[in-house]
Formats: sequence, C-alpha cells, structure tokens
Amino acid sequence: MGSRLSSPGPQQRRFAAYIEGLANAAGHADRHTPLKNYCKGLLLPGERKSVEPMAARLAPNDCRRMHQSLHHLVADAPWNDEEMLAEVRRYVLPTMQKQGPVVAWIVDDTGFPKQGKHSVGVARQYCGQLGKSDNCQAAVSLSVSTWASSLPIAWRLYLPEVWCQDAERCRQAGVPEEVGFQTKPEIALGQIRQAMELQVPVGVVLADAGYGKGTQFRTALTQLGLQYAVGIESNATVWEPGEQPLPAPARKPGRGAPPKHLQRNADHRAISGRMALDRMAEERIGAHEILAIHFAGEDAAEVSGEDHQTPLDHRTRL
Repeated sequence: MGSRLSSPGPQQRRFAAYIEGLANAAGHADRHTPLKNYCKGLLLPGERKSVEPMAARLAPNDCRRMHQSLHHLVADAPWNDEEMLAEVRRYVLPTMQKQGPVVAWIVDDTGFPKQGKHSVGVARQYCGQLGKSDNCQAAVSLSVSTWASSLPIAWRLYLPEVWCQDAERCRQAGVPEEVGFQTKPEIALGQIRQAMELQVPVGVVLADAGYGKGTQFRTALTQLGLQYAVGIESNATVWEPGEQPLPAPARKPGRGAPPKHLQRNADHRAISGRMALDRMAEERIGAHEILAIHFAGEDAAEVSGEDHQTPLDHRTRL
C-alpha cells in the first residue's frame, strides 16, 4: 500500500516534466531549484502570492534564506521571460491541438490593482478587475485558442507615457534604457508578428474596441494576411455595400502638392455602424455572409455576392 501511494501517477509525472522544462528555460542551473520553489509557492494554499508569504509557507524554519532565494529569482536573475513562455507553448500547445485546431488569436490587456507608486508601469489607468480607472499596472497579452482551451503565448507590461518621460524614475525601477513608449495596439502587433515568425498556428484575431477602433491596427492585420473580428466604438461610421469615398480631387495648377484625402459630401457620405446593421437586418443579410464593413475614410463595405471581391481578412464586428 505504501509503495503504491508513493509512486507518482501519470499526472504527477507530466507535471514534473513540465516544471523541469520551465526550470531548464530559466537558464543557469542555480536558478532551477528557486524556480521550482517559486512555482510550488504559487500553487500552495494562501491568498497572498508575493515572495515573503510564499517563503514562509515553503520554509517556515528557514524563511529568510528562502525569501532571499525567491527574491533573487524574480528581481535580479537574468532569465528570459520570452523563452519561458516559448517553453510553455512548446509543451502545452500540442496537447491542446489534440482536442481541436487553433481557431483564434486573442488580444487582450489585464490590469493589476496597486496601492503604491513604485512598481514598474503603475499609473492611474483603466483596470478591468475593478471596472474603473484606478492605480494599477497593465499588461498586454496574446493567447492562442481552440474551441476548448486557450493559452497565453506573449505577455508584456505596458509602460505608460508618463513613465517614459521620466528617465530617473525608469532608472530607479530598473527599466532598460532601450525601452520606449508603445501604445497597447503597437505592443499587440509586435506580439502578433513574433508569433507569425515562430510559425504559431494561426487563428482569427479577436480584440475589443480598445484595439479595433484604431485604423493602423486593423490595417496592419490586413497587411499581415490575418483574418480578424474586432470591436469598434459606437460612433464609428462605415460605407454601405457597394459604396466608397469619392476619389481625391485633381491637383489645381499652382496649388502645391495634389490632395490625398478621399472625399465625401451631403449626398455621398458614410453612415453609422448601427444604421448599417439595421439595414442589413432589413435585407436579411446574415452575419456569415458579411465579408467586410470598412470604416469611413478607408475602403468600402462589401457583402458576399457573385463577385466575391472583398477578402475575408477584412472582417470586422460591429
């Protein structure tokens, strides 16, 4: 009985192999045991998952030494977080795909409420956990998803512009000098490009209006050849199927550079996204038939028909 209880089962062996892979991804052998301890501390009961309470639970008789070991791992040791996430992806994604193919890439950001002002990137900004703007950190993530499960494959802390403008504050917090300001959509596009370079199985890109409202974000996805379904703001305007902005007028002699902006007038203009949906409902155009709803000032909306001229990678959710 005792030997059977002490023998690790299949789940225990798989988990041990997974943790061993993470330890190897941490690099130097001196980091292997601290990383395993840190993972164990995260999994043990207890609400607080910071280093000090985890050290007390892991080594109640030698808390100080355990605290130093864990703190060095998370604060000073030069392991690569991207390599760690890559190891997770290499181990987990094939198992996910046994249950079904990757169908989506999910772009999102997560807020972490904070009380102080010294944590890197902390500022007053929208925090999803609180449902309002408050003091918090924010991180942008890219996850791959099947119909049954999802996995974060990229994760980066968002550094607000107010931080990037304060070189001394960044230096004291240990922010590398080469790190400059990037918007959340710019961070997300970098993660998407990296995933494509790594040949991660592609899915439809999903994002809320915080990303979808930006022309540059949607355009970049199209240029990358990716299908997408993103949120937009309620005041967005679109062109109806078969309509598009008027071409830029011809250059007038002696008037400088030729005009570049597309034109509209009282008789030829975009409509609200809500009005477009209402008209589609009246005409019984199904959502599965819509190939594109393009935004005012960019392109024209197209609905699948005999010509099928508009590619699926323009798909946008209103």
